[in-house]
Order: sequence, then C-alpha cells, then structure tokens
Amino acid sequence: MKDLALRWISFPFIAMLSLLGCTGVPKGAVVVDDFELESYLGTWYEIARFDHSFERGLDNVRARYELREDGGIDVVNRGYKRDEGRWKEARGKAYFHGKSHVGRLKVSFFGPFYSSYNIIALDEHYQYAMIAGPSHKYFWILAREPQLPKETLQQLQEQAILMGFNMDQLIMVRHDDDLPKQE
Repeated sequence: MKDLALRWISFPFIAMLSLLGCTGVPKGAVVVDDFELESYLGTWYEIARFDHSFERGLDNVRARYELREDGGIDVVNRGYKRDEGRWKEARGKAYFHGKSHVGRLKVSFFGPFYSSYNIIALDEHYQYAMIAGPSHKYFWILAREPQLPKETLQQLQEQAILMGFNMDQLIMVRHDDDLPKQE
C-alpha cells in the first residue's frame, strides 16, 4: 500500500520533469537574440523539415502567425494530405519563453502541453528562418515564399550541421499551384 501511494505521489513529479524537457534548446543550437515579433508575424512557407508523425505525408505546408489579445501568438498550420485529397489544419498558440527580444517560444496545439519553438537562424529582412524543437529531432526551414534560392538553402543546411542537426533526415516540402482551395 505504501508502495502504491509513493508511485501516485511520484507520478506527477516525473510527468512535470518530462514536460520541462519539451521546452529546451538543442545542444549546440543558439536562438536569435535580436528578435522582433512584429516582423515575424504573417505567413511562412515550410521549405524543408525533418519527418515526424504530426506532419507526415503533408506538402504545401504553411504557417500563419498572428498577435493575440493576451500578447501571445495565434498559430495556424495548414498542409495538403495528397493521399487523402484534403487540407489538414492545426491551430495553436505560442508565448515567449522569457524575453520578447529572444526567439525562444513555447507552442501548444493541445491544451496545457507546450513544446519548444526555437528560432535558430533568421535573416535581417525576415524572409527565411530555421526553427528547432526541443531536440535535434525537430527541425524546419521556413521562408516567406514557397521556394528559396539554392545557395540560401545550402547555407542554412551548412549552418544547421554546425549546430548538430543531421541534414540526411531533411525532407524538401513540395509546393504546387494546382490544388483545391483550402476550406
């Protein structure tokens, strides 16, 4: 009985510790520290990403960021699931994880559970960015247009390698003009 009580007391503590790990910065990665939210808001196209279950099979992926009344950010991610012939959408919210001039946010798409959204590279005109999750398993390259110049993409990949990301896992995201309109 004592053993069972100890397990029930320990479970919330262990769960809390595991969630804390979801809002970290990958070893070797550095978040931008001259971030301006107003310049970042708007639509971004997903140029490349690492594969993960919540975006598997999606192409034509875009993210839209809008300011919330509470100072946070509304996040709307949309992608086309070609094998199902339909658009999929995920809505979430994000908040700064510390100072607002540092590109480190926490984002949630379901309830009270947050994960890291670390902006680890951003050009001065806010035309392209690299994003990392809490570990080297989560990585995205975003841009304001559906395509990036080859040289820019290569430079970003080289920069990511120096931060410990394995570019062999990189998936290029397809963008088409001939898709059904989003619902």
